[in-house]
This record gives sequence, C-alpha cells and structure tokens, in this order.
Amino acid sequence: MNTPKTNKPTPAPAKKAPQPLGLVRGMRDILQTDWPYWRQAFDKAQELCDAYGLDRIETPVLEETPLFVRGVGKQTDIVEKEMYTFETAGGEHVTMRPENTVGICRSYIHHGMFNQPQPVKMWYWGPMFRHERPQSGRYRQFWQYGCEIIGEQDAVVDAQLALLAWRFLKDLGIDSVVRINSIGTPESRVNYRNALVAYFRPKRNRLSEDDKRRLLKNPLRILDSKDPAIADLKAEAPQIVDWLDEPSKNHFMRVLEYLDEVGVPYQLDPFLVRGLDYYTQTVFELYDTSETEESAQSALGGGGRYDGLMELLGGRPTPAAGFAIGVDRVVSKLKNIQGGLPPKKVDVFVAQLGEAGRKKALAMFEELRMAGLKVGESFAKGAIKAQMDIANRMGARYTLIVGQKEVLDGTAIIRDMDAGTQEIVDARKIVQVVQKKMAQALPLVNTGTWAQPEVPPEQGAQNS
Repeated sequence: MNTPKTNKPTPAPAKKAPQPLGLVRGMRDILQTDWPYWRQAFDKAQELCDAYGLDRIETPVLEETPLFVRGVGKQTDIVEKEMYTFETAGGEHVTMRPENTVGICRSYIHHGMFNQPQPVKMWYWGPMFRHERPQSGRYRQFWQYGCEIIGEQDAVVDAQLALLAWRFLKDLGIDSVVRINSIGTPESRVNYRNALVAYFRPKRNRLSEDDKRRLLKNPLRILDSKDPAIADLKAEAPQIVDWLDEPSKNHFMRVLEYLDEVGVPYQLDPFLVRGLDYYTQTVFELYDTSETEESAQSALGGGGRYDGLMELLGGRPTPAAGFAIGVDRVVSKLKNIQGGLPPKKVDVFVAQLGEAGRKKALAMFEELRMAGLKVGESFAKGAIKAQMDIANRMGARYTLIVGQKEVLDGTAIIRDMDAGTQEIVDARKIVQVVQKKMAQALPLVNTGTWAQPEVPPEQGAQNS
C-alpha cells in the first residue's frame, strides 16, 4: 500500500549568530578602569606646562604626506616603513601623523607665528600612528605628550626642556635619567660622517641589508639601528663629540652646566643620535632608572634641538627645540608603581527610596554638584542597603536619604557615615547644611571601613 506524500515545507537553515569583531592589529581600547592613570599623567602635564608658560596646541591627525617625508627624513624607519599613508577619494596623498613636531612647525609657518613675540612655547597631547611590529607596551596608535619652544637658540632652552621632561616623570613617581649627546650642526657633521663610513666600510659583511643601505645614504642612522650586531660594533666607532666645531661644543657644555645647576641626573651617550633627521646639536632620551636593561625600545621619551627644520618645511630660519614622551609607557609604569588606584571618593552620597524619592534625589544631586561638592549616587538601585554599600565604597563622609515621607515633609535625612548618627534637615537648606558640616569636620583617615547604617524601611526613610 502506497503512503501518500505530504508537501511539508523544508525548514529554513538556522541562521548563524554573527561573530564578534575584534580589534585591528596593533590597536587597543583604553578602558574606563585605565582613565584614572591617564588623567593623572594629563593633569601633571598641564600643571607643569602652565608653570613653564607653554600654551596648548592641537594639530590635525591627517597631514599631507610630503610634510613628513621632507621633515622627518626619507631614510628614516618612520618614513620608509612605518607611516600610515593613503590616497583620499579626492586624490590627496595624506598620512596619519607618526609624530607631531613637524606638524607643530607646519602650523607655526602656516599661521605666521613668527610675527608673535618669540619664543613661542606650545605643548600637545594626542594620538600618533606608526605601523610597527606590535609588542609589549608598543601600539600602532600610541599617545604622546610633547613640548616645543620655537624662536630661541640659547642653550638654556635645551636644558629647560630636558628638566621639564624629567620633572614630569619625577612628579609621577618615576625616577629617570637623561641620556644626552650633541650631534653638532650639519656642517660640523660632514667630517664625522666620513670617519663613520671609514670605520664601518670594512665591517660591511657584519651589517644587515638595511644598515648597508644606511651606510651609503645616511651613515648616522647606523648608530640608531635596532640590529643587535651594531651594539658591539659601536663600541670602537668614532664619537661625534670629537668632531664638533667650537660653537657646538660651547653650546653643549652650557646645556650640561644648566642641568648640573638644577640637579637633573644625566649620562653622556656619545652614540645617541635619535631616529629623526631634523635634529641638530643637543639630543636626549629619558630612561627609567629601575630598568635592568636599556634599549631604544625602553626609552620613555626624548627630544632635542632642530634649528634647520623650519627651512626644510619652507619657512624662514628659526631655532627650535622640543621633546615628546610616550604616554602609554608612562601609564604602564604608573600602574606598576601604584598597584591599583583607590575607588572614587565623594563628599556626600545621595540615596533614595521610591519613585518620588528618586525624582527629588535627582534634583538634590544636581544642586549639591553645582555647589562644588563631590557627589555620588546610584539612582538605578532601589534597595537602600545596596545604595549604602556603594556609599561606603566611595568613602562618602555623609549620605543623604530621601524617601516618599521626606518628599512630603520637605526634608531629608543626613547621615554621618563615620559616626553612624543621623538627623533630619530642611531639604531647602541641604547645601548649606552639608557645606557647614564639611567645614566643621576634621579630616578623616580612610581605613577602608565605614559604620554600616541602619536600613530604613522602604515605605519611609524616617521610620528607621
């Protein structure tokens, strides 16, 4: 007997859930738990720059590609290997800034800052981009804090910038040393280049292909090579300080004398040249003194003088100097030093019960905040105990409690979190009451524990 066929619809294949997308290689998120460290570093940078008379400047992330090729140098690793360069829909060739000094100089020329009183002192804080090999502490989007002083050639500027960079780290609890050298003027480097080529040419078989090319096109770049073989070869190489002209020697000696005067620790490094072509005379880098091994990869920052850069970019001859510090590395150091920041501290916490209490508490929070008090809340929580636990974690000195009864009476409960006492106050005078109590209270040492308050019933906080 034949069984009749049924025309059942074929079930649709189950849709696959979309896979979560990850980060672009070399990029990272700066999470909310990281921001207290970043804020510390930013606040310290701003404080020091205000004290030293530097004004904030912000340049575009995108600049024309020739700006970096001309300013940073064709034979540098940055230009040859690391820049994020692309053509826009309009046919423009642009690059995401790999560093910011040339951008600052472009802005100086573009806006005619040479007409301002000199020197012009500027500082910046922002992201840079380099297509480097990602590794610990190094990202393809990284942040720099930098300072530039343009329009002054005196050696005191070089020393002041090295002092400012060192002080920034010191005030954050990072002990560092300034490694410093002079590479002289372009004219005084001609004979040194010849001596360097004469030294390395017989050793070509020990050089990498990149360093062989550097020897031919830009010999000083060999001293900045990341090839471990160069470290051994450099030991017997000629030192640039022996080839400096008298003006460069005198300038460098004055820089060192100023550093001695203000007590900045430094080490002379005869092979320090930095990785950018625009430097002249003074160059320096900063290293954490707690590091057991030092390398170009572990420098926290660096800088120097770049008196010829303005002309390279089409401006008039203008002396200048500056530095940049890697904020990512500084933040990593801060985390290791501090071992975790304490939770956010507030003067007063606003707790609420019921919808009417929440509405009143929302207005009360804003009133207290506008009066300059540090206020905490957790309005999404309904249970008073959960809110009081949060108040404890925030280290609140006082907690205001507003329920339906308090709304009807026009009052609020103010609780002393240390003493465990509470009183009823007029809601219209809540700011004055809190300010008076804060002014009268002695400073408390935060032990991390606070008296657990009584939990008033949900129907009315005053019934506790």
